[in-house]
Amino acid sequence: MKDPYEVLGVPYGASEEVIKKAYRDLARKYHPDNYVNNPLADLAQEKMKEINEAYDALTKGGAASSGSYSQSQSRTGGYTGGTASEFALVRRMIQQGDLDGAEARLNGIANHNAEWYYLRGVIAQRRGWMDEAAQNFRIAANMEPHNAEYANAARAAGGQAAYTYRQQHTGGDDCTMCDVCSALMCMNCLCDCCH
Repeated sequence: MKDPYEVLGVPYGASEEVIKKAYRDLARKYHPDNYVNNPLADLAQEKMKEINEAYDALTKGGAASSGSYSQSQSRTGGYTGGTASEFALVRRMIQQGDLDGAEARLNGIANHNAEWYYLRGVIAQRRGWMDEAAQNFRIAANMEPHNAEYANAARAAGGQAAYTYRQQHTGGDDCTMCDVCSALMCMNCLCDCCH
């Protein structure tokens, strides 16, 4: 399935009202009744099917209210094996504290895109496994560098990793680098201490 936000022409994280309005506008434009005896009837019908699927994915999966879609999904090959509703369910399970169930559901998703790695990082973070969380957040942020949610998680986890890096490579906390610089350095570090 194509990225539903892209299909409906709405920004990521759009409100339910914006999604509904975009859906209604597109449905009016591509409704098969508008293309009776028209050579474009098949294309309009296919487009209408795509619009309906996108609308269902965003509204029935609860993605509009939870913000569970991300730009990374469209840039990493679409939603095959990891639909938005699956990711939305994993997010809800995490929010409800069902980390084992969330991890099992996540492990069943074949599409290891940025959202997959981000959610894996959240689960690890909730369990207190900070190194694993940081690694997954970095992968998600690298796959989708313009996603603020992933970048913020990687930055926050990178601060912890940067502290570890300073401890191991400078001998203490008295390093004069600012946290942002050290976090960036650690995110780009190739040594095993940060990964």
